[in-house]
Amino acid sequence: MSVTTSSLPGATALFCGPFAWWTESLRRERTLTLLAALLALAMIPTAIALGLDERTFRGASVWAKPMKFMASLALFTATTAWFFGLLPEGRRRAPALRVLVWTLVVASLLEVGYISLQAGLNQASHYNRTDLLHTLLYPVMGLLALSLMLTQPLLAWQIVRHGRADIAPAWRDAVVLGLVMTFVLGVGAAVPLSSAQPPAGAGIPFFGWHLGGGDLRPAHFIGSHAQQFLPLAGWLLWRAWPACARVALALFAVAYTGLWLAALLRGLHGAVWTASM
Repeated sequence: MSVTTSSLPGATALFCGPFAWWTESLRRERTLTLLAALLALAMIPTAIALGLDERTFRGASVWAKPMKFMASLALFTATTAWFFGLLPEGRRRAPALRVLVWTLVVASLLEVGYISLQAGLNQASHYNRTDLLHTLLYPVMGLLALSLMLTQPLLAWQIVRHGRADIAPAWRDAVVLGLVMTFVLGVGAAVPLSSAQPPAGAGIPFFGWHLGGGDLRPAHFIGSHAQQFLPLAGWLLWRAWPACARVALALFAVAYTGLWLAALLRGLHGAVWTASM
């Protein structure tokens, strides 16, 4: 069975270059696509600042964290915009989905804005309880992050209830499962991470993780990016083995959860816990 635009709408645009992707993504969900572009463009001055500003915080550049959050949220919102294409065009303007979109917009901009401000001030954005203001702002950041994650199972529910009839079942299942696992695994790692500050130092390049234990960020990454990995696996499995793609996807999801659990246990081992609100 070959991949067709009727069974995987937009697949051609996704793999035919950035301009085709951009046009198709704007058609699917304009606001989130523009938000993703804004976050990606914000990485340019942040990268310049990272190269010119020699200040460090806990052994890493003060601009490393804003850079990573911009990249992560740009990918997160762009992927969410793409999955709007699994809904009929009329349904994409439903009130519940507009609330979902603007939740992503507001929460993303507030998160990136605050983290960037704290970087400029050379102060911590996370685990900062140096005074009453920062002590209160930290749980607010947690609520913003939770609201971002909550948009994913809500979108999954909309796809289950109102998804287009011409979508290949294996692709729909992969997207729905990825969105749900993003919430479950992402929040599942974020809860202990909120009280277990990662070790100081630069860690491995770009990611900054410490793989020797005590760092829950790898588990959080695996959980948060189920949004991309599960649909990608579903698409590849459907293309390679269409007759058994759904079974293979279920096995992949089990293995993916096992990888997340291993990273979580590794991070919990040796974690240093901080006081929580």
